[in-house]
Amino acid sequence: MANTTLYNPTSCRIPFPSSSRHDPFPKTLSFSSNLSTISVNSLNFEMQTPKQNKNNVIVKATVTNSDEIDTSLSPRVNSLKPSKTVAISDQATALVQAGVPVIRLAAGEPDFDTPTIIAEAGINAIREGYTRYTPNAGTLELRQAICHKLKEENGISYTPDQIVVTNGAKQSITQAVLAVCAPGDEVIIPAPFWVSYPEMARLADATPVILPTSISDNFLLDPKHLESIITEKSRLLILCSPSNPTGSVYPKKLLEEIAQIVAKYPRLLVLSDEIYEHIIYAPATHTSFASLPGMWDRTLTVNGFSKAFAMTGWRLGYLAGPKHFVAACGKIQSQFTSGASSIAQKAAVAALGLGYAGGEAVATMVKAFRERRDFLVKSFSEIDGVKISEPQGAFYLFIDLSSYYGREAEGFGIIEDSDSLCRYLLDKGQVAVVPGGAFGDDTCIRISYAASLTTLQAAVERIKQALTHLSSPALV
Repeated sequence: MANTTLYNPTSCRIPFPSSSRHDPFPKTLSFSSNLSTISVNSLNFEMQTPKQNKNNVIVKATVTNSDEIDTSLSPRVNSLKPSKTVAISDQATALVQAGVPVIRLAAGEPDFDTPTIIAEAGINAIREGYTRYTPNAGTLELRQAICHKLKEENGISYTPDQIVVTNGAKQSITQAVLAVCAPGDEVIIPAPFWVSYPEMARLADATPVILPTSISDNFLLDPKHLESIITEKSRLLILCSPSNPTGSVYPKKLLEEIAQIVAKYPRLLVLSDEIYEHIIYAPATHTSFASLPGMWDRTLTVNGFSKAFAMTGWRLGYLAGPKHFVAACGKIQSQFTSGASSIAQKAAVAALGLGYAGGEAVATMVKAFRERRDFLVKSFSEIDGVKISEPQGAFYLFIDLSSYYGREAEGFGIIEDSDSLCRYLLDKGQVAVVPGGAFGDDTCIRISYAASLTTLQAAVERIKQALTHLSSPALV
């Protein structure tokens, strides 16, 4: 007989969650996302029944102390850091909603609407009842369209069973890392890096190995340095070109040098994050790592629709690679989220039908991004002590402002690092940007220029004004 818990009318124990509140008008702006809480240690009340029964029963509700509840989390989760870009974006949004006129340049999200043809395809999918589950790996129609795109635009050939469609490119990367990495494996990540790469490695119980680069080298890795850190535990090298956060684009010749090194180590795979491939500024060109000689079998290519097609909210990405790796990713997805949105997949087919590299719709957005980049590069080049590597792609400016470290702001304190500088710019300049420390380079800050030129002009003026109020560093 199964164990059974009998109801005791004389002592009914009711869980009572601790309440929480958040002051939307903090006196000091902080990147901390912790909320203040009201702790309820105990609460007892008695309720007399309207009519006395013969047993004169009194019902008691009791709330237990919170220390009686095991609130521990798994070591795997405890090893993760929350995304600072998400935290800062959320905080900036909350400040705007509270009436603070913050200029938000933290999120990596195009400010354009999804092109009409794509949006209409999604709307029509709803109207036509295309609202049911799709195959776990994605619809055959979309996977065939992805294969055609990769062949025509990237020079790499795949079949539909070598494609898995996911809920955003982030899911593709996470599943790829989980699929190929064993506990103790090493994931090589050039810095500056997208904030999520190291945490994805930790999620797989792998070890992120950071490979520093220099602004003087346009944040491109040195092949000799790469080879010097490869060990028998090296399992995955993550490349992102065009890069988030730097906008750097790996030239084909450098990628070929990297490929020659990778070829020496049979266990080493490459994850090529190409989500920004269409947001690129001539004369820079994009090269898919899997297209290089001998690299098709070694490469997991990740792409998606969020950036180039302004479809961030549609949540759709994909991974292409050798069948056994892709099948492993599909296995994880089948037990995790299952297939991506049927509506978004119909819209994605329309996106891929816009023409080579997204056609005129994408070209128009890229032209605007380039104008914004040029404005920011010129504006910040006029500020003393600023170092810049001109972005060749994506929509980020990763600038070195470390010459301002050690200076002091009245009523704020000393600027010690990128985190305190960004807090200062948010507090005094009301501009939200992201500390470079979150990306593995504490000398810099990341500015997203996925905003109108007018907005960027206002942001630059605020940043300039805030910097002028910093005193010179004390002499020692």
